[in-house]
Amino acid sequence: MSVWAVVGWSLLAVVLVVAFVAAVGGLNRTVYGSSTFVERYLKAIADDDIGQVLDTPGVALTSVELEERGIDPTTSTAMLRSGVVDHGPEDVQIVSDVEGDDGERIVTASYRIGTVINESTYVVRPLDPLYGVLNRWEFAESPLAVVDVTVENGALFEVGSLTLDTRVGKTGEDLEAFTQSAPYLAIAPAAYEFAYDSQLLTAAPVELPVEHDGDNAAVVTTAPTDVFVERVQEEVDEYLSETCATQQVLQPSGCPFGIVIDDRVVSAPEWTIVEYPVVTLTAGEDAFEMPRTEGTAHISVEVQSLFDGTFSQLEEDRPIVLSLTTWIKPDGSLAIELR
Repeated sequence: MSVWAVVGWSLLAVVLVVAFVAAVGGLNRTVYGSSTFVERYLKAIADDDIGQVLDTPGVALTSVELEERGIDPTTSTAMLRSGVVDHGPEDVQIVSDVEGDDGERIVTASYRIGTVINESTYVVRPLDPLYGVLNRWEFAESPLAVVDVTVENGALFEVGSLTLDTRVGKTGEDLEAFTQSAPYLAIAPAAYEFAYDSQLLTAAPVELPVEHDGDNAAVVTTAPTDVFVERVQEEVDEYLSETCATQQVLQPSGCPFGIVIDDRVVSAPEWTIVEYPVVTLTAGEDAFEMPRTEGTAHISVEVQSLFDGTFSQLEEDRPIVLSLTTWIKPDGSLAIELR
């Protein structure tokens, strides 16, 4: 082989090496760059591809890592699934990508969630290169967030396609509490809508934007539905008519009405309910409450005057004064206490 051929092949080899290095460098700045790593993560959230989100290096948290971040290792992961995020990040733009310590990159991204534009900064660090040449990255700190959910006057709430129970894992008095709270791991950045709608309780939707470095708390305030009030009304009506009005005495035992008569009672008293107290419910500290509410009972009884011995039929309306507390027991049934 001539000298010129050797020189030619050497130059070609150099060109190929330079081209390879340039190509790898281009890939490492783009497809395998730290900015693209963050962009892919944010796009996966927007696409509701939660599997890809959780498979992104540095996202999933072990129990040890949770403890290191001061998070209870038993914190629920129920929200880490598809169909839960209401709005993910759109219009993603990389604001800056600067060098940090030990090969780390500090990447700041701008994005829109709904109508709100926000920024988040992530520290990503290098992993062993793919094939020894292509950059790989992981989040230095997981971008998962913790959302503290409080359900006032209840325990269940809805987020996306899920219905979750804040009592999971609780026992004793904690299980019986009227208002319940629980922490949940959540994908961030994203917006979530919390609400509740059941036969007995309803809560207006609450939207919460969640950031990985923010204080994220949602309060779901439940109130009794018309069905709840109707069921309590039925219980009250049945109690007054079946338990109280059937007692043929002047003072029905355990009942919110009665009468004192100075004359001699000749016949068995007959009670009827003229007007039932109308049930209204508001939230108290430990249960839903109905304030003192009036109704009307009627007594019919024959009496004999102690003054002159004459007989007469007494017909008189008597006030019913009733209040109560009610709550939903863990088994879903209603507990009602009359006062």
